[in-house]
Amino acid sequence: MTSSAENDYRNSGFNTRAIHAGQEPDEQTGAVTVPIHVATTYAQQGVNQHKGFEYSRTGNPTRRALEQSIAALEGANHGFAFGSGMGAEDAILRMLQPGDNVLLGNDAYGGTFRLLDKIYGKVGVTWTAVDLTKPDLVASSWADNTKLVWMETPTNPNLTVFDIEAISAAAHLNGGLCVVDNTFATPYLQQPISMGADIVVHSATKYLGGHSDVVGGLVATNNDELAEHLGFVQNGVGAVISPFDCYFLLRGVKTLGVRMDRHCENAQAIVAMLSEHPQIEQVLYPGLPGHLGHETASRQMRNYGGMVSFIPRGGAEAAHRIVTSTKLFTLAESLGAVESLIEVPAGMTHGSTAGSPLEVDPSLVRLSVGIEDIDDLIEDLQAALG
Repeated sequence: MTSSAENDYRNSGFNTRAIHAGQEPDEQTGAVTVPIHVATTYAQQGVNQHKGFEYSRTGNPTRRALEQSIAALEGANHGFAFGSGMGAEDAILRMLQPGDNVLLGNDAYGGTFRLLDKIYGKVGVTWTAVDLTKPDLVASSWADNTKLVWMETPTNPNLTVFDIEAISAAAHLNGGLCVVDNTFATPYLQQPISMGADIVVHSATKYLGGHSDVVGGLVATNNDELAEHLGFVQNGVGAVISPFDCYFLLRGVKTLGVRMDRHCENAQAIVAMLSEHPQIEQVLYPGLPGHLGHETASRQMRNYGGMVSFIPRGGAEAAHRIVTSTKLFTLAESLGAVESLIEVPAGMTHGSTAGSPLEVDPSLVRLSVGIEDIDDLIEDLQAALG
């Protein structure tokens, strides 16, 4: 764990922070790229007298740079890096005790649902699905044992947008915390801590890495007490990210802003095409007037993102035909990389939600729009749609 206070970029623009925060030239060699430090242990001058590092699970210079980077990008005081997004989520949820309750947005990643329901549920933690497009429901759903609100915005896979400021305020009014999964938006499009959220979590595997070649999770917070908890869990459980993966993420973060601009531009062109296509029943995208949360997205996001979902005419059969007919859009799980991906969440990333209040429409198709030439992407989708 590290604090962004260790650099001087807090007041700089986003892209400046993305390139420089935590990534200053190496003091010893002048290298402009953060070195990959693979040492597992560090020499001490005396018992517990060291240069800031003692054992690589506890702290690593390459990981420290990544943690400084995410803290700076999210406008936070503390950053933490984990071996996966789920490892990061688990570290947060370890603050809960048997009998505690979580208010969970009624549209969420299947892995988050599985972690809460199947793993934490076994030790007595409960969850309640809430329509967070209505922040008033936070107060009416809050129970004596409720500890936090957990939300994604935009959500996965319906791309609903929630009001971070209103929901955070409602959680705080009830003595609880607000956790925001910022994976889809990235810190380039929104920074939840500035809107009142207590903790921000990322699957860094997605847009932050951006190249489908690294798995990682990141957490940022301004709360010193939460930071102490997260640091203790990070060291005590040991679900840390490798120095090599930290290097890949640091490299990816440098181009996050320019990549997100292209993702958003391409997504909007695809939305325009799909909205006019006779084989499409509904397009889900925060940039569309009438989309659930469009007004909120226009207020709290820089742009509307690179994720697009749609429901084709013909139901699940048509959805399966489409996703197996594209050439440039690769049928695969995950998202947020330079190449375009396509999937049917109900049968893939969200299979664990079947039968729950978070169950996904089996005909919904989710696109992760990449940065290829837009004419080629549109031609590919049009051919698959028929």
